[in-house]
Formats: sequence, C-alpha cells, structure tokens
Amino acid sequence: MSVDAHHHVWDLSVRDQDWIAEGSPLRRDFGVGDLAPEARAAGVDRTVLVQTVTVAEETPEFLALAAGNDLVAGVVGWTDLTRPDVADELARLRELPGGRYLKGIRHQVQGESDPEWLLRADVLRGLAAVADAGLVYDLVVLPGQLPACVRAAAALPGLTFVLDHLGKPPIASGALEPWARDVRALAALPHTVCKLSGMVTEADPASWTVDDLRPYADTVLEAFGPARLMFGSDWPVCTVAASYGEVVDLARRLTDPGDHLQILETTAARVYDL
Repeated sequence: MSVDAHHHVWDLSVRDQDWIAEGSPLRRDFGVGDLAPEARAAGVDRTVLVQTVTVAEETPEFLALAAGNDLVAGVVGWTDLTRPDVADELARLRELPGGRYLKGIRHQVQGESDPEWLLRADVLRGLAAVADAGLVYDLVVLPGQLPACVRAAAALPGLTFVLDHLGKPPIASGALEPWARDVRALAALPHTVCKLSGMVTEADPASWTVDDLRPYADTVLEAFGPARLMFGSDWPVCTVAASYGEVVDLARRLTDPGDHLQILETTAARVYDL
C-alpha cells in the first residue's frame, strides 16, 4: 500500500479559504470522507494532511481529525514561527488531543513579499525550534525563493526541509532554468527532501501531458534520488486538472517501478515518522 504525503481538507462553514477564487470548483467543502474511497481505490492507505491557511485554530482541528480516523497518519500544521514562545507553542500542540500526529510545520512563504523571508533572524529562530521539537519543515515556495531555501537549510543542518510541489516550477511555459539549478543546489544538502506533487496544476490544467511533466520529474529524481522523493496528491487542488487516481498513476508513470516502494511509501513514512 502507498502513502499520500500531501493533501488538504477544508470546511467553508468553519472558515473561508480566501485563496480560492469565486467560481472555482474548489469553492466547496472537501473532507477526509470524500478522499478516503478515492485513496483506497488507488492503493493509498495512509496520508499526510497539510495546513491550508495561516490560522492558529486549524492545526488543533487537524490533529483531532487525525485522531478520529484511520486514513490520516500525520499532520503538517501551522504556527507563527516568529513568535518568541514558538517552542512552548509547539509543545502545547503536541499535548493536544491527537498531538502525536503533528509531524511538521508549514508557512505560506510563497505569499511573502520578501524573497529572503526564510533568512530573517526571527524566522531562523523559529525553524530551529521546529528542529528541536523533532518536527520537519515543509517549504511551499515559488522558484525565485529557492535560493533563500538553500541558505536557510544550510544554516540549519539539524532540520529536515521538505520541498512541496517541486518548488512550483514553470511547467506551463516549459522553462527549466533557473529552477533546475536552484533545485539541484537544495538537493545537494542531505537533509532536504522533495515531494512529487502539484505538477498538474503548474502545467496547463486543461491540456497537460505526461511528456510536459517528465523533464521536471526527471530533474528532481536525479537531484534527490528516490530515497528523498515522496509522492503527494495535492488533493483536492489537483482535481482542477486531474482526478485522484490520475495523479497516483502519474507518479507511477513518471518513475521507475524499482523506485516505487521508496517514492510511494517508505520515504514519506521515514521522513514524517508515520
């Protein structure tokens, strides 16, 4: 069976997802109950639920959700890395119902106007607290922010950095550089990992082909190797371009069968301690 290392859920009656455009097919509720039959039909039996908004209340909700079902095996939550008491806050989250499911922290760095936000002294202090708590840090960044990721990771060799969505390369345009150069620089650090996720929505959602995606998948596979590459569906965001089953199949088609056990299961299980 496989691990899906990256998906989301949300309930618009609890809080808005202001990043979703009006009229988008994503502007409705998506829950684990919607995902579970699709995941299991695709051979996925464990998942990692990832934060969607920078709201403190979301992470405790996700932890409780993980404790109440048998699909979600880990949570990547959010907390304010810049708060002076971030270490205490991480400890508090671990003590909540379902706190043992907290495996990592993420912040929407892609939305920060400062391309070197990760290098701020207060952010680096917060990242060090994440490492001290035994958690990993997920990077959701744009290609232009990758150089800062490299410098932040180099400064914190004790923290595992997980690059979401290959660093969002410009697949729709077909350009590889400078994204490929910067991804290789990040991968040169042994405590970095990459998710094979988010590709269909960085391509043309209506007309992408496997051949469009292959150069980007090949780049991260060569750079990180299968032992530091993990599959993530990015459900339900992926559904604007492909079904859940299609993105699972895509990961298999873009990688060698001999690497499937690592990419589809063991890397995520090891990195997130599932």
